[in-house]
Amino acid sequence: MSNELQGRAAHVAAIRERAEADMKAIGIDEAFVSKLVDTFYGRVLEHPELGPVFDARLSGRWPEHMEKMKSFWSSVAFRSGAYGGKPVQAHVGVANMTPELFPKWLALFSATLDDIAPNPEAKAWFMATAERIARSLTLSLFYNPAIDDPSLKRA
Repeated sequence: MSNELQGRAAHVAAIRERAEADMKAIGIDEAFVSKLVDTFYGRVLEHPELGPVFDARLSGRWPEHMEKMKSFWSSVAFRSGAYGGKPVQAHVGVANMTPELFPKWLALFSATLDDIAPNPEAKAWFMATAERIARSLTLSLFYNPAIDDPSLKRA
């Protein structure tokens, strides 16, 4: 059993080391993750459609949310395991959140990366990751099988 646990620990360490090397190769470090989160969510608050939805949910808790998002993006980029939250559950029941807001969120994220990403590779990595996250959240929160399968629609 001890050898199995040591093997898993070595495997996890190798994944983290590879992720750190991959991020370093495209100019990403913890300072960039922090800047990305600060810049992006500053813009979210100013956005006419996203801002009210986020602020209504996070009013009085923005500093905590910012730290959570830095932990989340760091964990995603560096495979650090620093984030232990449940993103889908955190977004369930958010007032006025609609599937139409996700493309706007992605467009704002893209524009933020245009302004601050160190290079096209970094932007591409973060955008691909953000698109997967947005797709996953959209499906988890709003998917209706009847929309895709006419046989499941009620007459």
